[in-house]
Amino acid sequence: MEAVLNHLRGAIERGDYAVGDKLPSEAELCRRLEVSRPVLREALRALQTMGLTVSRTGKGTFVISDGAVADPTFGDYAASDLLEVRRHVEIPVAGYAAQRRTPEDLDHLTHLLERMERETDTTAWVAMDTLFHLAVAQAARNPVFRRVIEEIRDALARQSAFLNELGGRREQSNREHRAIVEALVDSSEHDAVEAMAHHLARVETTLTTIVRPQHRTAPSTEDEDHA
Repeated sequence: MEAVLNHLRGAIERGDYAVGDKLPSEAELCRRLEVSRPVLREALRALQTMGLTVSRTGKGTFVISDGAVADPTFGDYAASDLLEVRRHVEIPVAGYAAQRRTPEDLDHLTHLLERMERETDTTAWVAMDTLFHLAVAQAARNPVFRRVIEEIRDALARQSAFLNELGGRREQSNREHRAIVEALVDSSEHDAVEAMAHHLARVETTLTTIVRPQHRTAPSTEDEDHA
């Protein structure tokens, strides 16, 4: 899927498909690229998330930008809005959870984490990923926090799938989740806050790398002089 996405993205950025153009039909793209329809559809969804195309029911997929927007959309929410809310909610929530978690909370989180570390199917892993973050909110013992995570749950799942398909985030996420659980086991508010902050920072970094790879800058001469 990543190869198909990169091929189509490159064609759009080169101008092979200009803004306003309609992409070939799914059947035609599958034939040209020699891929299955499910793989193609994943790539087309990623193009739309990145702001390059729009799908119009009954008409097809159309190019709306020749360069990915800086702020992709997951469900009803822009990525920047999700990250802003998550930083202000989930980081302190992790600290509260470290202070208030019960043995049952720890059992549930540990069980989820172990299942995620064994899981190889992206769809199943993504579902457990959202359950993990809900479980941390539940451990904070404030129903408002859980309600906030419930509200953005669909967007989180879409973002998680996007990052795992294109950013290879699963193993790294598992390690970050384990650090969060270990902090909760130790009842360490400081470590829980740090672990969640690190997790969200890695999410943001991976997202930026996928969406705006052309914005990576080479080291300056001054940096090289100090290397």
